[in-house]
Amino acid sequence: MNVNEHHGQQAQTAAGAQVSTGTANDKAPVPDAAIPELVIISGMSGAGRSTAAKCLEDLGWFVVDNLPPALIPTMVELGARSQGNVARIAVVVDVRGRRFFDNLRESLADLEAKNVTRRIVFLESSDEALVRRFESVRRPHPLQGDGRIVDGIDAERELLRELRGDADLVIDTSSLNVHELRAKMDAQFAGEEEPELRATVMSFGYKYGLPVDADLVVDCRFLPNPHWVPELRPYTGLNEEVAGYVFNQPGAKEFLDRYTELLQLVATGYRREGKRYVTIAVGCTGGKHRSVAMSEKLAARLAAEGVETVVVHRDMGRE
Repeated sequence: MNVNEHHGQQAQTAAGAQVSTGTANDKAPVPDAAIPELVIISGMSGAGRSTAAKCLEDLGWFVVDNLPPALIPTMVELGARSQGNVARIAVVVDVRGRRFFDNLRESLADLEAKNVTRRIVFLESSDEALVRRFESVRRPHPLQGDGRIVDGIDAERELLRELRGDADLVIDTSSLNVHELRAKMDAQFAGEEEPELRATVMSFGYKYGLPVDADLVVDCRFLPNPHWVPELRPYTGLNEEVAGYVFNQPGAKEFLDRYTELLQLVATGYRREGKRYVTIAVGCTGGKHRSVAMSEKLAARLAAEGVETVVVHRDMGRE
């Protein structure tokens, strides 16, 4: 991808991107108001980085793929010099070596020192899903060497562990198709104004496994299961009678009240720390009754508090 040169000379990078090297006269400070919004897309190979990048490109972001991490501050500087023509930059980084990772850490520290607002989107997926994807396209994992695909996945996961912990938004694509991943990206980045905090409330069934992208996990299995009430069993927590049954149980309303208070405290801390996204996973045995009803109520409470909220019922209809 070519980057338009506005000042100085151009240099060709190993990844094929052209960046301005600048001149001595180009070193003047750039006003803070001109600094573009920055999103760094990373994650596991095969987890959907290219799809996420394409989605942002369709939303009008200036996207640079496979940019060496050391050049990210240069990219931000170029955007700042564009006089508002490049207001939002998305950079896809493919961290496959220790030196690359060290360069990324140095670049992030440099951006923080310059008060550049940046967000990290990390694409995650299960080992099983990644193996299927690599086998379906008959390609080796970039880090597997002479070993198996799972060996490459293990090596990459270990290399990216610290970056995943620093991510502002983790998206698990294990069970998502391309359209569903694009919908998630649209939900987070399509708005004209960036809200203070966005929350995804996700119901799930423990028998299908914990959501790997959850920041907080709530267990509703302390409540009686509507599954054992014959007239309620066919329905879901979206049904008024099922929801009424759940919230008429001892402790249900108190739990909702107390947990909402806790989330208000957590949300305040997230805003203070600059975290803009949170995924709250609400679980029951099958992800059909209790967790669905509780997720709907919890999402309504968060929305009433001014938190932009999306509800996802991961396992509803799966039984």
